[in-house]
Amino acid sequence: MATTVVSVANDEPSVKDFAIEALTETLGKLNPDAVDTYFDSSYIQHNPEVPNGSDAFKGLIENLGKSGNFKTDFTRVISDGDLVAFHGRYEGFGPTPLIAFDVFRVVDGKIVEHWDNLIEEQTPNPSGHSQTDGETEITDLDKTEENKAKVLEFITKSLIDHEQVDITQYISPVTYTQHNPMVGDGLEGFGAFMGEMAKQGISMAYSKVHQVIGEGNFVLTMSEGTFGDNAMSFYDLFRLEDGLIVEHWDVIAPMPTSDAAHNEAGKF
Repeated sequence: MATTVVSVANDEPSVKDFAIEALTETLGKLNPDAVDTYFDSSYIQHNPEVPNGSDAFKGLIENLGKSGNFKTDFTRVISDGDLVAFHGRYEGFGPTPLIAFDVFRVVDGKIVEHWDNLIEEQTPNPSGHSQTDGETEITDLDKTEENKAKVLEFITKSLIDHEQVDITQYISPVTYTQHNPMVGDGLEGFGAFMGEMAKQGISMAYSKVHQVIGEGNFVLTMSEGTFGDNAMSFYDLFRLEDGLIVEHWDVIAPMPTSDAAHNEAGKF
């Protein structure tokens, strides 16, 4: 498992360190025997394709090991309290690599819960950016709560309440790097994308933010809403500088339907 993450030095073992080690020893090395060391037996699973419990995760690892072509590459890892969020890429779940956000909750030295959002990898966007490249360094730890509040206010006002806002109070008018495969850089790229959707009669709306996870200059939100007529799950990762959003990554995926194989815990 490749984990190309630049983080903050910490002399004490952390929840983040534990989660990275857990994924390296289990999913990275495809070792089902290591699952009991890191995962609680009653592990709650929010991926609708995988049952609850650590035994199901063991079975998934065994199947991936048989394929012979599974690979993980995590580019960013941020932690907030008992939550650790990974952003990266998987090969081997199917014919096309997947871009993913994975969030784990750690309690008393065990991973007890997991959420994720995945989408097939796309070609570079109009500005030439992939869905995972860009800045990785975590800075401004003293601004974590301030940055979380700014992102939540932006989503609430502009995407949930649909207020008329001055976008430059939230997104930098100077530098805005976009990693969504359909959107170019800058406010111009964002405006062009929204305008094209409006021409096609397609609207995008958020209805609820379920989690806001932040570490310094990085903030991840887990939300649900609609894209056109379809119920969707939105995972958005923002990087901020001086109180403004300067970079954005996302994974937008359909919400589980009534025929999902396993959705006992729900998407969120």
